[in-house]
Parts: sequence; C-alpha cells; structure tokens
Amino acid sequence: MALAKTIMIQGTSSHVGKSLLCTALCRIFKQDGFRVAPFKAQNMALNSYVTLAGGEIGRAQGAQAEAAGVEATVTMNPVLIKPKQDLNAQIVVLGKPLADMSARDYRAKFLPEAVSLVSQCIEDLRRQFQVMVIEGAGSPAEVNLKDRDIVNMRTAMLAEAPVLLVADIDRGGVFASLVGTLELLEPHERERVAGFLINKFRGDIELLKPGLEFLEQRTGKPVLGVIPYLHEHGIEQEDSVALDGNTTFSTGSELDIVVIKLPRISNFTDFDLIGQVPGISLRFVRPGDLLGAPDVVILPGTKNTIEDLQYLKEKGTDQVIIELAQSGIPIVGICGGYQMLGKMLYDPWGSEASLGNITGLGLLDIETTFFQEKQTHRCKAKFSCQEFNGCDVTNQEITGYEIHTGQVTLGSQAKPLLQITQRSGHIVDLQDGAVDKRGNIWGTHMHGLFDNKALLLAWLNSLREAKGLQKLSLAQLPANREEKYDNLAETVRQHLNMKKLYQIMGLGEGKL
Repeated sequence: MALAKTIMIQGTSSHVGKSLLCTALCRIFKQDGFRVAPFKAQNMALNSYVTLAGGEIGRAQGAQAEAAGVEATVTMNPVLIKPKQDLNAQIVVLGKPLADMSARDYRAKFLPEAVSLVSQCIEDLRRQFQVMVIEGAGSPAEVNLKDRDIVNMRTAMLAEAPVLLVADIDRGGVFASLVGTLELLEPHERERVAGFLINKFRGDIELLKPGLEFLEQRTGKPVLGVIPYLHEHGIEQEDSVALDGNTTFSTGSELDIVVIKLPRISNFTDFDLIGQVPGISLRFVRPGDLLGAPDVVILPGTKNTIEDLQYLKEKGTDQVIIELAQSGIPIVGICGGYQMLGKMLYDPWGSEASLGNITGLGLLDIETTFFQEKQTHRCKAKFSCQEFNGCDVTNQEITGYEIHTGQVTLGSQAKPLLQITQRSGHIVDLQDGAVDKRGNIWGTHMHGLFDNKALLLAWLNSLREAKGLQKLSLAQLPANREEKYDNLAETVRQHLNMKKLYQIMGLGEGKL
C-alpha cells in the first residue's frame, strides 16, 4: 500500500500564517480529490478541539480536519501543551492529560521519548490517507532548542516531507527572515526546504518583484506564492496573539460586546461568529483597562480559573463587572468564566494553582470544586429554562463541547441552563450551566454555544430588542464554515503555484 505524499509548512516565526495556509491546503487537496490528513506533532495552544471520541487536540488541527472533510483524531496532534502558569503546563498526549510539567522537565524527560510516538502517528496517518499536510511550530531555526526538536525538521524527516518556508511580510524584514532562517539550518535541513511562501501581502506586487528575484538568486530556491492579506477570513485563530489590537472602541456599532481578555484565555474561538455579525463591536479588553459602557460582558474560558480570577480582582475589574451586573447589564460566563461568576471556587487537590480556595464574583448562586480528572466531550443539549435573556429557546437543541475539571453545584437561587442529552456519543440526562432569576446573568461549561446560529440569533435579537433596535434575520448572520473554507482555498489557490507544489510532492499534475 502506497504511503501518503507529504508537504510541510514551516515559518520564520510564530503567527506568520502557518495554520491558515495548512487549512487552505487541506481544502484544496480535498477539492482535487485526495483523502487528506492534517498533522502537527506538538502544539502549544489554549484553544483546543475535542474529537468525536473525547480526545483533546489543538484547535487548528480540528479546523484543518474539517477543511479536509475528515473526522479529527488524536493522531493528528499527538502532543498538546496547555500552559497553566509561566513555567508550568499541562501535557496532553494522544488526547488525554499526561502530567503537569515544567519546561525544563518536559525538555529533559519527555521529548527524548516523544520521537517514537510522533513517528508512529505519522506512519499510521500515511497508511490511511493519500496526502498529509503538516504544520510546524514557531521557527525551525531556534538554535537553543533544535537538538530535541520534534515538531519542525525532525517531523519533516520522519514524514519524508518537503518544506515550504513561510514569512509574514506585514511585519517587515521578510527577506532577512527567510535568508536568516536558511542560514541557521543544517545543510541537510536546508536541502529539505523546497521553496518559499510570502504571506499577508498588501500593496503593488510589481514593487515586490525585485525582492523576489533577489531571494531566488541568493538562495537558489523558488518563491511559490505571495498570499494576500486576508481580511475577515473567518477561520478560527489558534494563538491569543491574534487578539492583539482588538481593544479599541467602535463608534458605529449598535451592540458593544466586551470579552475579558484573561491572561490564560482559552477557546476564544467561542466568539468568532459574534464578531462577524453586522452591527456588533466585539472587544477583547484586558483586566485593568476601561470597559466603557458595554451592552454585554463575557468572561471566557481559561486554563487557570483561580489565578485568572485572582488577577481580575487585583486589577479591580471584578468590581466593575459586579457594578455593571447590578445596573442590569447582561453578564455571560463560559467554562472558567462561568465558574468565576459563582460564590466560591474550591481546589482541594491544587489542580488549578497553589492559591487554594477563592471567592467568586457572587453573581450566580453556584459553587465550583476542581477535581484532577478532566472532562472532555462533544455534546448535545437543550435549554431547560425560560429565563435565558428573555429568549424563546426552551427545548432548542444545540451542539458544543466540554473541556473542564471543575464541577459546579447549584444553589437555590440558580436554575440550570441546559439539559445535556448526549456526551461523546452516549445518551445522558445531565444538567449544565446556571441562570439567575432575571435571566441576565448566566453561564455554561459548553464551548461552541454561539456557533449554533438559531441560538445566536435569538440571543442577539433579545439584546437588540432591549435597545429598541430592529431584529436581525438568519440570512444576516455570517457564512458557515464550509463556505469559509472554500473561500479561503480559492484565494490561496489563485496565488500559489499549485502545479509546482504538486511536482515537489511527487503528485504529477495533481487532480485525480
């Protein structure tokens, strides 16, 4: 049986667009008739994705699997690093938490054993698929880390993958970044680089051509494409650096929604669809910064609920949120943010931090206890309350996913928000979430809630109605993911020399 052909996207640094380009390639190869698998050996991210079997992988590989039209599996991202503190992270292996480790222990004790795991996952995927699109991490030229690298050139060698090196021209210094990266690679690694991609270009391509000619003459390697800066592409971002700059007021918006940008914010993709709805200003505001006069405040998920809650208090933002709630402004909590809305948070095993117990914001009559075992599930649920922001959503079925260690107990002044009917493919009858008596303050462990368009529309229209604004229709909501993947693929295909890429991969003319 023939093994899958491979291509790997590496970058001159983080946030140059590797994930987005891999997503585009997954959709392009799918459109051209291939069975495609994404892969990233090691991912450091707080945005994660839950597979059908309940395994946790990087959000980017989940999106890439969607773009490829296949079900995501844990072999597509065997190692996921989820930072909890500055020098400590949870290590997730094949979808399940292995241990919390310091960076030093991870490098000294885990990485030497991880090569065989990565190799086995690559082999398994190559036997199942026809094409593998592989994503690197950061830069392959980190000289202090290269000797134990499992995610860049080591992966490329294990997968027999030619490498396309990507640089972000919007940052400046694109030619120095590409040439400098090549210079720091070992000769055999340099030979594996088959060409360059320049990403996030805006301007006159004619003015860039002398630089492209210089680059090809200096390195002897071709530039396979210059990809334009993609505004509002709608594809989920993985790194919180993507949120930088989203803290300014928008004067022309009808609804102003603030998401608190917690230090360890996770799964902020929960709010992607909200930010693409016409008339909405979605602002990510750091604790301590001015919130202004928002119509809604959202506390998002976090990898360390207790430490981020403590930080919120130190910056005084907790009192601002409480005052807004008392004035009638809706407050929403997702996962860790939901837990923060309660009265008390207990950490008897120290699974969150060394701070022990902590008082919450006291906006919901709930208490949270953190356990050592993590719950990761894809799930289906129905709304079990009628107080949810005045929305008519009772018994409406929604889908989402859970990733949490905290278990919540409701007091007499809180009502359950959801009735979970299915978890990881099993029929269940469980309560989740809570809502206060007025319906303005509510929370849930369920991520992906706002990806349910009917629910999102009902919720936004209740907010608009409260302000005397005209209701939106379903047709005014953003395109679905499939349309976005197709649009992304079309743009990248137009600006990438696909014929040359297929030749590099040994796939001839490409299309089946």
